[in-house]
Amino acid sequence: MSTDERVVSATRLIRADPVTIFELIADPAQQPRWDGNDNLSTAPDGQRVRAVGDVFTMTLTNGHVRENHIVEFEEGRLIAWRPSPVDAPQPGHLWRWELRPVDGGAEVTHTYDWTQLTDESRFSRARATTSEKLAASVDRLAAVAEA
Repeated sequence: MSTDERVVSATRLIRADPVTIFELIADPAQQPRWDGNDNLSTAPDGQRVRAVGDVFTMTLTNGHVRENHIVEFEEGRLIAWRPSPVDAPQPGHLWRWELRPVDGGAEVTHTYDWTQLTDESRFSRARATTSEKLAASVDRLAAVAEA
């Protein structure tokens, strides 16, 4: 399997203040409002991400809790995390959000990268995370941010 098949992304212009957009991403409690995978249920308040090394928890729709380890961060522009079961090793996939401020809003790119995923039992779900599913999240994020 090529690396290209293990990295998918979606990009679109969101016509809202980049600060507003970034807050919706960096505050995990807001993420279930715009999740296009319909995979996120709840996240406790007070977990706003501020730096590499931060960890936030999220309860999935299946009831499992995930720890999300921040591995890339630049306030207002970039945030990426690697999820894992609570108190377990990170399986090797990454979710990234990048914002590029433009006149009238921000170009937002959402990427799912599973190039480092080694647990073959997770491959089917990883393959099912397509650019269309990422676009659904970006579109829902746009709807919330632009409202």
